[in-house]
Amino acid sequence: KLNLSYSLGQYNRVWIPDSEEVWKSAEIAKDYRVGDKVLQLLLEDGTELDYSVDPECLPPLRNPDILVGENDLTALSYLHEPAVLHNLRIRFAESKLIYTYSGIILVAMNPYKQLPIYGDAIIHAYSGQNMGDMDPHIFAVAEEAYKQMARNNKNQSIIVSGESGAGKTVSARYAMRYFATVSKSSSNAHVEDKVLASNPITEAVGNAKTTRNDNSSRFGKYTEISFDERNQIIGANMRTYLLEKSRVVFQSENERNYHIFYQLCASAQQSEFKHLKLGSAEEFNYTRMGGSTVLEGVNDRADMIETQKTFTLLGFKEDFQMDVFKVLAAILHLGNVQITAVGHERSVINEDDGHLEVFCELLGLESGRVAQWLCNRKIVTTSETVVKPMTRPQAVNARDALAKKIYAHLFDFIVERINQALHFSGKQHTFIGVLDIYGFETFEVNSFEQFCINYANEKLQQQFNLHVFKLEQEEYMKEDIPWTLIDFYDNQPVIDLIEAKMGILELLDEECLLPHGTDENWLQKLYNNFVNKNSLFEKPRMSNTSFIIQHFADKVEYKCEGFLEKNRDTVYDMLVEILRASKFHLCANFFQENPVPSSPFGSAITVKSAKPVIKPNNKHFRSTVGSKFRSSLYLLMETLNATTPHYVRCIKPNDEKLPFEWTYIEFYSRYGVLMTKQELSFSDKKEVCKVVLHRLIQDSNQYQFGKTKIFFRAGQVAYLEKLRLDKLRQGCIVIQKHVRGWLQRKKFLRERLAAEIIQQYFRGQKTVRKAVTATALKEAWAAIVIQKYCRAYLVRNLYQLIRVATITIQAYTRGFLARRRYQKMLKEHKAVILQKYARAWLARRRFQNIRRFVLNIQLTYRVQRLQKKLEDQNKENHGLVEKLTCLAALRASDVEKIQKLESELDRAATHRQNYEEKGMRYRASVEEKLAKLQKHNSELEIQKEQIQQKLQEKTEELKEKMDNLTKQLFDDVQKEEQQRILLEKSFELKTQDYEKQIRSLREEIKALKDEKMQLQRQLEEERVTSDGLKGEVARLSKQAKTISEFEKEIELLQTQKIDVEKHVQSQKREMREKMSEITRQLLESYDIEDVRNRLSLEDLEHLNEDGELWFAYEGLKKATRVLENHFQSQKDCYEKEIEALNFKVVHLSQEINHLQKLFREENDINESIRHEVTRLTSENMMIPDFKQQISELEKQKQDLEIRLNEQTETMKGKLEELSNQLNHNQEEEGTQRKTIEAQNEIHTKEKEKLMDKIQEMQEASEHLRKQFETENEVKSSFRQEASRLTMEKRDLEEELDMKERVIKKLQDQVKTLTKTIEKDLKPRGVVVNMIPGLPAHILFMCVRYADSLNDADMLKSLMNSTISGIKQVVKEHLEDFEMLSFWLSNTCHFLNCLKQYSGEEEFMKHNSPHQNKNCLNNFDLSEYRQILSDVAIRIYHQFIIVMENNIQPIIVPGMLEYESLQGISGLKPTGFRKRSSSIDDTDAYTMTSVLQQLSYFYSTMCQNGLDPEIVRQAVKQLFFLIGAVTLNSLFLRKDMCSCRKGMQIRCNISYLEEWLKDKNLQNNLAKETLEPLSQAAWLLQVKKTTDSDAKEIYERCTSLSAVQIIKILNSYTPIDDFEKRVTPSFVRKVQALLNSREDSSHLMLDTKYLFQVTFPFTPSPHALEMIQIPSSFKLGFLNRL
Repeated sequence: KLNLSYSLGQYNRVWIPDSEEVWKSAEIAKDYRVGDKVLQLLLEDGTELDYSVDPECLPPLRNPDILVGENDLTALSYLHEPAVLHNLRIRFAESKLIYTYSGIILVAMNPYKQLPIYGDAIIHAYSGQNMGDMDPHIFAVAEEAYKQMARNNKNQSIIVSGESGAGKTVSARYAMRYFATVSKSSSNAHVEDKVLASNPITEAVGNAKTTRNDNSSRFGKYTEISFDERNQIIGANMRTYLLEKSRVVFQSENERNYHIFYQLCASAQQSEFKHLKLGSAEEFNYTRMGGSTVLEGVNDRADMIETQKTFTLLGFKEDFQMDVFKVLAAILHLGNVQITAVGHERSVINEDDGHLEVFCELLGLESGRVAQWLCNRKIVTTSETVVKPMTRPQAVNARDALAKKIYAHLFDFIVERINQALHFSGKQHTFIGVLDIYGFETFEVNSFEQFCINYANEKLQQQFNLHVFKLEQEEYMKEDIPWTLIDFYDNQPVIDLIEAKMGILELLDEECLLPHGTDENWLQKLYNNFVNKNSLFEKPRMSNTSFIIQHFADKVEYKCEGFLEKNRDTVYDMLVEILRASKFHLCANFFQENPVPSSPFGSAITVKSAKPVIKPNNKHFRSTVGSKFRSSLYLLMETLNATTPHYVRCIKPNDEKLPFEWTYIEFYSRYGVLMTKQELSFSDKKEVCKVVLHRLIQDSNQYQFGKTKIFFRAGQVAYLEKLRLDKLRQGCIVIQKHVRGWLQRKKFLRERLAAEIIQQYFRGQKTVRKAVTATALKEAWAAIVIQKYCRAYLVRNLYQLIRVATITIQAYTRGFLARRRYQKMLKEHKAVILQKYARAWLARRRFQNIRRFVLNIQLTYRVQRLQKKLEDQNKENHGLVEKLTCLAALRASDVEKIQKLESELDRAATHRQNYEEKGMRYRASVEEKLAKLQKHNSELEIQKEQIQQKLQEKTEELKEKMDNLTKQLFDDVQKEEQQRILLEKSFELKTQDYEKQIRSLREEIKALKDEKMQLQRQLEEERVTSDGLKGEVARLSKQAKTISEFEKEIELLQTQKIDVEKHVQSQKREMREKMSEITRQLLESYDIEDVRNRLSLEDLEHLNEDGELWFAYEGLKKATRVLENHFQSQKDCYEKEIEALNFKVVHLSQEINHLQKLFREENDINESIRHEVTRLTSENMMIPDFKQQISELEKQKQDLEIRLNEQTETMKGKLEELSNQLNHNQEEEGTQRKTIEAQNEIHTKEKEKLMDKIQEMQEASEHLRKQFETENEVKSSFRQEASRLTMEKRDLEEELDMKERVIKKLQDQVKTLTKTIEKDLKPRGVVVNMIPGLPAHILFMCVRYADSLNDADMLKSLMNSTISGIKQVVKEHLEDFEMLSFWLSNTCHFLNCLKQYSGEEEFMKHNSPHQNKNCLNNFDLSEYRQILSDVAIRIYHQFIIVMENNIQPIIVPGMLEYESLQGISGLKPTGFRKRSSSIDDTDAYTMTSVLQQLSYFYSTMCQNGLDPEIVRQAVKQLFFLIGAVTLNSLFLRKDMCSCRKGMQIRCNISYLEEWLKDKNLQNNLAKETLEPLSQAAWLLQVKKTTDSDAKEIYERCTSLSAVQIIKILNSYTPIDDFEKRVTPSFVRKVQALLNSREDSSHLMLDTKYLFQVTFPFTPSPHALEMIQIPSSFKLGFLNRL
């Protein structure tokens, strides 16, 4: 509300309360003055109103029209209730927008129908966008959470709240779908599909139809979606809260049970479900209670198939599914068990009850015991056990309690299995939680469920307050930002009332412990503790069974009836024991005594509140529903507080899902023409409306009557309008008939009267008028002339008088104004002089104060700060030393604990084995007895079965105990292991500095090992004949010497490091002594109290004037930073020295790798020589002399190998000894890390040992060199013998060798050719001054050569090498646009050459006679042409993808956001989302950027010789992408839908058209792809008011679909007051015209669409004989024939 009276001027608009419309708009007709009691208003319908006002509370002002329909409510000038409601109504009802921001909250209105705004195209449009740039959407919130998680590595939460039927479940589902789409992993695990598949299952077992919603979630759910380091989904986890179990056994009118029951009943006749013996839902009490077993538009049988599919998708097998369905069917049969009353005190169930038998059969129970204990109860006292019969109502309650308990266990079991299916083995990096939880509820009767729900909402509201208000205010205070305190409601007192010590929940749990506790006693305790003591708790005046709590949203009255029973949630013990003994394993597991908790929180969770809560030791107290819910709620709050929250609030337009509404008066007035005389005779208009509607609309479900309004479903108002139009049309016809007759008669009478008058004048005789004479005319004219001159004289005198008076007034007025202006200027001049002297005096005084005190304060504070910092550093050092000394003791104690646990496990295993042996012996004895008693009668057989059953139960009980004991021991071991790991991690962190020094030594050892392996490989090589081996060994020796030199440098640096540390320590000690001395002197010389006393009060006031103390404090901080930087610089110098040493070691390793490469090349040469000798040996086996020589050489070789192997083993042993010694030394170093001095000594010793080892390695290398020399001598003799054998054999095989060399040479040349042309050529080096497609022409000439030789193998090899080479080079350069363009051009040219010279007539039309002579003669290469065509298509598609990826980030900033026409776009207020959205890291692209990118693409394609037709197709594809991306962004950005933005878009399109014209591409259909965008820009600019405008839009916008046109019209937003909004009636007119169209229903354009590409045949004009091969190609082996 506004209290400023001057704002309420004439023509301003305000909101006034209204009983029907809540708020009504009105215009002020007369200025409001202070003290007025009445405000004169003019309503929108023209009615004048005198509105009584309170001067202290004036009506709120209405926002200007330009702000109506804003995306963010915080952008409104006046933010109050009527403004918010009006903005939401405009967006929802007129603009058809269901999402709106309210600061950090996304408000979602439920449209009660499917909207086309959730497709994958919408998801991709929002992906990567800033939240404030796009229209409000659930995808925008999800993208913001995903982006913050990826950018900040912090967990996120999306909190979806709202009342039942507001659309919370759907919103949460869409958020999860967004995450699954944008974060798809590359694996085949389909984790995203599994995460989404969990929703249909939980909705089937946890959702039901209520009076407010057909798919209402009856439980709270927090889904935690886990992501890995690449921000891809790896799994999920689900927590559930407070399932509404009472719905299983009771439903209100027009409500249903959970969906899964009806799906199961609908599928009862299927073969796989026949054994469940189910029927229709009307046959079971638990499904027909609400009277609504069928949902309109829902196929339960189809939903059952979908549920089974999702079960299967999550990995649940058919056996598991059938077990679940058996439990569900058993619950339905249990509800049909008939309980008969016997008297007033007892009840009984017939054992022959069919449903009871099916129930027991499905769950594996004894029907007799179930029938007995459903009607009886066992009471155990200290002295005896009593069986007490129950009345029929008690037995029914026991049956229903059992059904609820079974269903609750089943629900938890299904959720647990879903979590197991979504579990992941890897490590969770971050997660995003989606909370779908019930909103605040208040009904006519509120019970325990509403109490828990509202308690949860209190906690969520508190979390919201902390996040939005308190944390923001604290942040402002921390940053010294000026702000004003905001008074908001803190609901901590309400939470304390519920959960604190002696609060409502604790009193409820305490009453549940009492054996005779009742709801009334508990309520009386509440009255005694809180009435008149707590303002938030009240007692109703007219009730003694209720209490009232003032929640944050409203007061709620709770009925105490049923609180204790629902909080206990117990089933009688005998029924539990029966189910525990079930033969059906699933049912038996549900009711075990110590089940593994299925919920994600344990029983040990405590709840923290503002007041301490004392928890009793009784475990039953913690098992109540209230305590469990409190614990789970505390865990939820902990999770939410540890994440960054994002809020989504779902609301409903109304409860009945009826989009149209009329008041009774409005309905009576508009549809009075449809009423009969009898109906109009009734005096009660409300009753008349009801009677008329019953007559006109037979289906009563299509409308509902309210107190003041009538609500209609969609389509009914249109039907009434049609009836009204027909009635009015009939009335119009009757009226037209009578009016036309009256008009014709009136015309006839007028014509008859005219005829009679004419006849009278023609027939009668008229006398001549003689009264008019010439004298009379002259006198009249003279009188007129006299009057003219007389009047002119009078007017002239009056004008002169007024002129003189005006001049006199002007003179005096101008003089007065000049004098007043002079006096004002004089006063201002004097004031300036006074201000100058006053400010100078103040500045001097301030400077003197600062100079007098600041230096003393700075020095004192600086000394104190440095002394405190030194003390803290000393304390920290002492603490680290103490922690290091404690680690050894802790490790020893951990080892002892582990040994104890292992001994306990051994004892438990032996104990278990003894029990199993006893059981086996006992079982064997029983079997022997049973063998002897087989001939006995049936009674003995019954006894035998009982004995076996007891034996089996005892054995299972022993096994369960042993399993529990083993599990407990394993848990303890795991806890100890976790503690040990934590200790080890802390120890490792403290010893990282030491291990960095060790790492350099390990790298040196690794280099030595690599050198050893290289030497070993050299020893194992056979017949090494290279003369350069000696040089390589010498280089290795030099390398080893350089290693020793580097070791010396390392040692020198270590000593320098120690000296530097000692020097730093000495400097610290000297600095500490100097600082202490200065501090002591200052404290002695200055007395703080004395200085303070000497300061006058005035001086103290001026001391902190203009923040002098703050500046002094900043100066102290800067001085402290200087000292810190000094120490940091010394540390940096040391680190740089270490980095230089590491660089030298890396350089050494690179040189060793180079030596290894040289040795490999030598080995290859030796290998080829060995193969040649082997071949010659095999060919000369027939010559005895050669055999003998070869055998001698083999013996020499074997001897040499033996010697080399021995030397290798010796070296291997030495190296192993060296590595063992190093490992041993490292272990010793691990035990001696207590002090820095011991570390340095160990380092020195180890370095000396390493130097000795390196010396030994050098000696070994020298010995190896000598061995190599002897080996080379033997090999030289071997080589001479081999050459002699080659000379003798050469004459015999000269022709064969020649042919082989020729073939090999040709193969090498082909490989070199393809490699040079395809892999070594760079686009920029080929296209300069050379013909297009030169590599393609060279390849074709090689093909033609193979064709001329008629060599099929050569041709095949050449073509395969060419195609594979092209594929390989494209694969290696998938993102290189120039390389792709280059090879797309050459592939097309090569394909054209194959066609041009193929010899086919259709391709030879444009050839010259000389070109026809060069055609292929021997081979048909049509198959290879097809393969090349496919390769070209693949290259083209990748080529387009690369261009799209490069230009897509530029399109929206350049085409839509950048202002090509500067100064025409108006600015509007921005909301919270625009100010607080994620950081925009996008570059500032303009339209010039788009054109430059297009020019780069075009020039590159042209330079690489790409065919002009392919260039045109590529440009067309790019222009389509530009238009589609821009238009899609326009659809999702309401702030861009304005007339001026349409002008900007039109201007940008003209730039693109000019670019096409400059490149001579205007005829390639690229311009047509921009037609939808052009029409959208025109639509934003065109007038949108009249019917002709609607028709013009219909005729012009042919490239836009109906959905797109309506979206633009609804999103149209005026920039200033001169523009007008598009009225809903105009939108409906356009929509009516567009209904005849049959176009796509999709809103977004498919940006991934690719036009079909065609490669035209363009013959080459170049003659093959004129093509020259550049020397830069290095193809000298090619010769022209």
